[in-house]
Amino acid sequence: MVVLAASIVSKSGKVLVSRQFMDMSRMRIESLLAAFPKLVGTGKQHTFVENENVRYVYQPIEALYLVLVTNKQSNILEDLDTLRMLSKLVPEYSLSLDEEGICKTAFELIFAFDEVISLGHKENVTVAQVKQYCEMESHEEKLHKLVLQSKINETKDVMKRKASEIDKSKIEKNRGDKGGFMSLQSMGSGRIESSFSDLSISSGGGGFGSGSGFGLSTDVESYSTKSKGRQPSAATAPPKGLGMQLGKSKKTNQFLESLKAEGELIVEDVQPKAGQSRPAAPPPTDPITLTVEEKLNVTLKRDGGISNFDVQGTLSLQILNQDDGLIQVQIESGGNPGILFKTHPNMNKELFSSENILGLKDPNRPYPTGPGGDAAGVGLLRWRMQSADESMVPLTINCWPSVSGNETYVSIEYEASSMFDLCNVVISVPLPALREAPNIRQIDGEWRYDSRNSVLEWSILLIDNSNRSGSMEFVVPPADSSAFFPISVCFSATNTYSDLKVAKIIPLRGGAPPKFSQRTTLITENYQVV
Repeated sequence: MVVLAASIVSKSGKVLVSRQFMDMSRMRIESLLAAFPKLVGTGKQHTFVENENVRYVYQPIEALYLVLVTNKQSNILEDLDTLRMLSKLVPEYSLSLDEEGICKTAFELIFAFDEVISLGHKENVTVAQVKQYCEMESHEEKLHKLVLQSKINETKDVMKRKASEIDKSKIEKNRGDKGGFMSLQSMGSGRIESSFSDLSISSGGGGFGSGSGFGLSTDVESYSTKSKGRQPSAATAPPKGLGMQLGKSKKTNQFLESLKAEGELIVEDVQPKAGQSRPAAPPPTDPITLTVEEKLNVTLKRDGGISNFDVQGTLSLQILNQDDGLIQVQIESGGNPGILFKTHPNMNKELFSSENILGLKDPNRPYPTGPGGDAAGVGLLRWRMQSADESMVPLTINCWPSVSGNETYVSIEYEASSMFDLCNVVISVPLPALREAPNIRQIDGEWRYDSRNSVLEWSILLIDNSNRSGSMEFVVPPADSSAFFPISVCFSATNTYSDLKVAKIIPLRGGAPPKFSQRTTLITENYQVV
């Protein structure tokens, strides 16, 4: 029995929740679920339907369907048992069995489905056990939340103290200004003339005039007082310093308020630490890690053919402990005659040529150990492959621009080789300068328009046997066909041209072989259609 996916769909075919238990692309599962309502007949008592590829085991839940997508070789009795278990869990987590209720509890349902089905096979659990597993509490999470809340409360207290200190300083400042004004008024001989000191200040004491009476208002922040009978120079000196001081304070407050309005947190006397800006990388868990990486450089012609096809690969070794340094590496290659291997100068070339074993010339010398966060490791082996055979290209792109009236119709299609399953494929098509995004008529996958660089990005999450070919069609204003080139492509794969694998690790000191892990990846370094 293999359950490919467990889903909840509406009777019109709308997917509300879907959990895949096998490696399937989003486009694949959406196409399977879209075909399900068309296969379900009316007035029949069957609980399953089939097409040429998969089997649908389903159960109506009010206005919805709970569907299991399985392969045709699956045991239908076990599938029905799994379906009954899931039908008991759905009402436990979703109070209302409609679209809104299912969407609100989507993640809870997915977690519950994961507890019932593992890698496509049903687990021997009950409803009570599933609820207990999903409601597990974490002591570390509680502790983290308590520490975070205490930091928030402490920050609020600091803000309150700072605000109260600022308010007290303003009150004392206003009291001092009013006291000085009243004392000058009581000391004067009868009439006080006031003018704004920050508007016109000169050595002659000009101002707005000295004989036109006086006026006082509460919103005046800086003023000068002059008693009748005193010298102008003596009267204008104090307000000059006072006006400059108040103006500076006002500008500073406005600057701080503008920063706060933009969302900046103002903290005084706090120096940032240099180590806080970069999080520490998690160290590798295995004592020995071997990485097989191939970089692909391909230049394709727009009319067909290859201008350049170059594959460069490396095998690197990363050892955490010095005690595991005295080892040899036994490898196996796919036997591709077009690949030329070259070992590191410190490696024993005769040993590699005769037995495919990578070992140092001096067997008593251990391999160097890198730091915990160093992912590059030590290079042991390099290889290179060049070819003019078009069948070796993993992905070909055909672009067909055609002008019709005031529009240019562009059709792009891809064809992928069956050698690789490509992941995270992004096809970047340059466009002429546009005022708005192009009109996408048809696409297999997703698209995004980069208006800054005027590039249309066509994304396919996974290309496997279900979608070895696909197409996209869009419309733009009239443009020359050369404006849509060069087309850049990037992707990755989990297998390589060399098919190089690490068979075993041979310890030179004897004893059990140490634990190791192997990482294999194929990436594009420069992949273009010109």
